[in-house]
Amino acid sequence: MPTISMFYGIIIRMYCSPGEHNPPHFHAYYQAYKAIIDIHLCEVSEGKLPPRQTKLVLAWTEIHKEELLADWELASKGELPFPIEPLK
Repeated sequence: MPTISMFYGIIIRMYCSPGEHNPPHFHAYYQAYKAIIDIHLCEVSEGKLPPRQTKLVLAWTEIHKEELLADWELASKGELPFPIEPLK
């Protein structure tokens, strides 16, 4: 699962496998926490992050929604997604 971004100790990854299950999502990791983020809804669909990191990840998701969806298309075809600019 390639890392597509990292910021403030948070690692963002997206699986690359043909026919990856919907809805479009990515995985966020912070220390011992992990969560799945729904890209369209911009919300945590599974798992948990601390409140501050959740806010950071969701803000980053809103800013980069189009890039995330483009990466999802690549990943769902088994191609590697492109890196996305971290939150600054």
